[in-house]
Amino acid sequence: MAELAEKAGITERTLRFYRERGLIPPPRREGRIAWYDDHHLARLRTISALLERGHTLSGIADLTSAFESGRDAGEALGLVEPTEETPVRLTPEALADHFAGEVTPENLAAALDLGYLAVSGEEIVHISRRLLDVSASLVREGVPLAAVLAAGREVREHAEALAALFTDLLHTHAAPGDAHRLRPLAKAVVDAELSLALDRHTPKEP
Repeated sequence: MAELAEKAGITERTLRFYRERGLIPPPRREGRIAWYDDHHLARLRTISALLERGHTLSGIADLTSAFESGRDAGEALGLVEPTEETPVRLTPEALADHFAGEVTPENLAAALDLGYLAVSGEEIVHISRRLLDVSASLVREGVPLAAVLAAGREVREHAEALAALFTDLLHTHAAPGDAHRLRPLAKAVVDAELSLALDRHTPKEP
């Protein structure tokens, strides 16, 4: 316990308090010996990063309880049908492999705050296979993960506005119950407009 607290930059008293609040899972026991591992350390560092971002311990405890309550990962992440996104379960080591050197407490906290990541037992759940693959590809191309997450936050705001626009449009002009059937049309418009916008913003090659 002393070694874990030191590595996490907290006191043993704080560690005990986190255990009592259920913020970290219990250690693995062998007889009278309690073993903590890298999963516990990663959880503690994430808690510290969330606290630095202004989250309360009660809020973090509620979030942890929701992720570990046994609900479906999509439900815990706030995904509702219909959805075309597939959540991905990863070990902390697999997540680190996707973003070598970029999985810092600050980036973990930002991804949790965005809802990209959730903790489920000893695993981490990413909200979308496509977002995970694209984010990892951008990092491999040299874009810092912090910048990818910041851009994702802005894209989320614009995407919410576009979704609201099409939802209102279909609610006004389409038959009840047709929203799901017409989703591909809305996505096609957004994809075409984004493609045209990228053409306008991308310098022409000589």
